[in-house]
Amino acid sequence: MWILPSLLNKYGILGMNRRNVSYISRYNIRSRYPLVDDKLKTKLLAEKFKLSTPKLRGVIKYQYETAYFPKIVENLDGFAVKPAKGSGGKGILVIKGRQDGLFVKSSGQTITIDDIKRHLSNILAGLYSLSGVPDSVIIEDLIHPSEMFEKLSYDGVPDIRFIVFKGYPVMAMLRLSTRASDGKANLHQGAVGVGLDISSGKGLHAIQHSRRVEKHPDTGLVLDQIQVPDWKNLLLLSAKSYEMTKLGYIGADLVVDKTYGAMLLELNARPGLSIQAANGAGLLPRLEAIEHIDPDLYFTPEERVEFSMNTFNSDFKGLPR
Repeated sequence: MWILPSLLNKYGILGMNRRNVSYISRYNIRSRYPLVDDKLKTKLLAEKFKLSTPKLRGVIKYQYETAYFPKIVENLDGFAVKPAKGSGGKGILVIKGRQDGLFVKSSGQTITIDDIKRHLSNILAGLYSLSGVPDSVIIEDLIHPSEMFEKLSYDGVPDIRFIVFKGYPVMAMLRLSTRASDGKANLHQGAVGVGLDISSGKGLHAIQHSRRVEKHPDTGLVLDQIQVPDWKNLLLLSAKSYEMTKLGYIGADLVVDKTYGAMLLELNARPGLSIQAANGAGLLPRLEAIEHIDPDLYFTPEERVEFSMNTFNSDFKGLPR
């Protein structure tokens, strides 16, 4: 369905060109992109700033080091393997257990140690990296979602994408894996995106394959009844990513672990725009509201979160246009 540009502007929809020129290029210092494009650098930086992330178990940088992989994971029933420079969830392998000497993937399929080593080799060769350059492998602890989150998703771990502008969380979306997405919380592969009220963490609106849905296709869960736990801590963790990176416009992906609570998964300097469809609302009014705040004033992450929670509720219509 085609929509006139004038209507998109009326509803405050941020398009790709405007996002690139007015927000990413303007507010993101290019020299700092490697801090978020490389997940290993992000993780090490987060540890320096005392932001909670899944525990790092090992790093593999060279092909010969794949022989050491069994030793790295010998005491782990579950773990995640990630390309340091991957994007869009590509190349991530989640192992949730072992069975008869085999490794059990999040989808329930089993693979051998040789299968995993081949996957490691593909990561190192750059098969999943942003520009096809040689990559590194990150091995980290498996996330155990809180009991509420376990009921929300088909396999996989639900995560929450925040758009953070100048340190203010302005929009949020819960991503739920489905059978169609093979247990991955990736909207392009068929995951469900649920828009979340910034003021409360409550579900507002949901989409799958860019179409509105009211229930999860596999679990039958009514999506607008979702209430995300530990909401204020999630907002605060996303807000603190600004001090950590000094990038003005980013996507922050977070999870809620059963034991450790809110945790940072990764950051993105070029976050996608489907979060607007999931929320049934445009980003522009929220971004403009932040741009009207006096840039010479400094507010703490806690103060920025309070502003966002008090401002970007379901009744927010933006500044006069």
